[in-house]
Amino acid sequence: MLYLDHAATTPMRPEAREAMLPYFDDRFGNPSGIHGAARRAKDAIEASRERAAELIGAAHPLEIVFVGGGTEADNLAITGTALTATEHGSVVTTAIEHAAVIESVRFVERLGHRVTLIGVGEDGRVEPEEVAAAVDDDTVVVSVMAANNETGVVQPVAETARAVRSRFPDIAVHSDAVQAFNSQPVTVENLDVDLLSLSAHKFGGPQGVGLLYVRDGRRLEPVLHGGEQELGRRSGTHNVAGIVGMVAAMEAAFADREGYRSRVGAARDGFERALVSRLPNTTVTGGLSPRIASHSHVCFPDVDAETLLVRLDQDGIGAAAGAACHSGAVASSHVLTAMGMGDAEAARCVRFSFGWPDAAADGATAAERVAAVVEAIR
Repeated sequence: MLYLDHAATTPMRPEAREAMLPYFDDRFGNPSGIHGAARRAKDAIEASRERAAELIGAAHPLEIVFVGGGTEADNLAITGTALTATEHGSVVTTAIEHAAVIESVRFVERLGHRVTLIGVGEDGRVEPEEVAAAVDDDTVVVSVMAANNETGVVQPVAETARAVRSRFPDIAVHSDAVQAFNSQPVTVENLDVDLLSLSAHKFGGPQGVGLLYVRDGRRLEPVLHGGEQELGRRSGTHNVAGIVGMVAAMEAAFADREGYRSRVGAARDGFERALVSRLPNTTVTGGLSPRIASHSHVCFPDVDAETLLVRLDQDGIGAAAGAACHSGAVASSHVLTAMGMGDAEAARCVRFSFGWPDAAADGATAAERVAAVVEAIR
């Protein structure tokens, strides 16, 4: 199989798998206990917390909250911050965010908070000053993703944070950096954020685990209630193996970042050049904007995306139409709509995404196989 859907999930890095194995066997303890097995599990979590903090430049390990994935991290960041407001406040975000942010924002809207969604240009990027202009005295959190999950277009997070704080210094700024960690310098200083979401399975870790960075002094109302783990910010028995595996994957991805950008970026660029050369009418969404190295969002003007995906799968090629969370949905992507694309055009677009196992030469091979399927459909 030719796997071109790393934006949805990526294979586990061997470093993560190896790190996890002991926690399926003799190190199985519940870290909330007080006996030896529990202490060993607790020690593993705290060592992982310290290393995760170092990798993203957090000032203190306790600024790391371990959660069940990117969706939970986004929900906790948005809803947890909004619920700290003494009165109904406002939330500002962009129209191209992942559904985990968009639906969290819609939820707090139903609770009485005001919500503002900022649009983007045809290039897929938000303007920092437009975000800043939307904040006011009642705004409690601003959320801008680091890189879009469909197009791969990099967003000006730090510039937006500075623009917002120049008007209202105390507003919390959040970024969903789930797609960016593989290839971008994702640190809380570079992005200038108070809240940061990561998900392990996007950079070679296990599925079902993630983290939320919470800057010291930022209040959060928990959205899961129970045993008061994670200093009361996120209840529930820790996924010890998952946490250990995630941080091992973070270390591997961090060490491989320069090579990843070179190797995977060359594969993606070679794919696009070969595909457009063979199929001249195809276009790359956001192709002139800064993008993370992995993503290629391609529109085929006379081929239905759902038909193409089925035929690609039959030929052993995995790809996606829009976000993986929306697979099977008939509605147009909200990201493409925000970029000004009509329903008919959006229905002819497919996301191809490369990942850490790919070599630079894999792009041309992928383009040849994809083009052959497109030509067969035509």
